[in-house]
Amino acid sequence: MSNSWSEIRDEIKRRVLERELLPGAKLPNDQELAEEFGCARTTVQRAMQDLVHSGTVNRRRKGGTTVTLHPITRTTFDIPITRLEIQTAGKEYGYFLVSREIRVSPTHVASSFGLAKPMEMLHVVALHLADKKPYIYEDRWIVHSTTPEILDIDLSRESANEWLIRNRPYSDCEVRFLAKNATHHEAELLSADPGDAVFVMERTTWINKAPITMVRAIAAPGYQLVTKAS
Repeated sequence: MSNSWSEIRDEIKRRVLERELLPGAKLPNDQELAEEFGCARTTVQRAMQDLVHSGTVNRRRKGGTTVTLHPITRTTFDIPITRLEIQTAGKEYGYFLVSREIRVSPTHVASSFGLAKPMEMLHVVALHLADKKPYIYEDRWIVHSTTPEILDIDLSRESANEWLIRNRPYSDCEVRFLAKNATHHEAELLSADPGDAVFVMERTTWINKAPITMVRAIAAPGYQLVTKAS
C-alpha cells in the first residue's frame, strides 16, 4: 500500500523511539524501503530528508543511512495551509486577494534570499478570514523565475500559501517569529487598533539553493501557534 512521505517518516521515527531500530543501526537502502512501503523512491528520500533535519538519522553517500547515536528531540514547525488550519478549528474559511503585481523587490527581501541585489519578483498581498473575521494578513514575495507556473494561477481563487505548499516543496526553510505593534495599514486590514500587539511569522524557502518565496504573515490579535515535539 502506498504511503505519503510523512507517514514513512513517522513510521521510521516510531521504530527508533520504540527501539526496533537501535542507535547506530543501518537502515535498508531507499529502494528497499520504497518496495516495503509501496511508494516511489523519491517519496522515501523526502522522508529521509526530514529525518536528517530532525536529527533522527544520518545519511552518507557511500555509508547509507543510520540511526544517530544520540537521537535529538526537537521542536518541528510544518508550514500550514491556512485554509485547512482554519477549517480544522471548525471555522468558515474566507480569502481575499488584496494585490498581485510584479515588482522589483526591496533590498531586505533580496538579502533574505542571499541575493546580491534586488530583482523582479511577484508580490502578493492577501487576507485570510475565519468566520468572516480577519485571521492572517500575508505579504509575500515569490521568485517567479524559480516558480514560473505561479504566474498562470488565479490567486484571487487559490491562495499562494496553498498553491506553493502543494506544488513547490522546499529543501531549506528559515523561520522567524516576532511580536510588533500593528501599523495603521495592518490594523485596518486586521480589524485591530493601531499599536495593538500582533504576532508575526516570517518564512523564507529555497529549493536546492534556488529561492522560492519570502512571506511575512501577520496574525490578528488572539492568534495562537501550536507546535509539537518530535
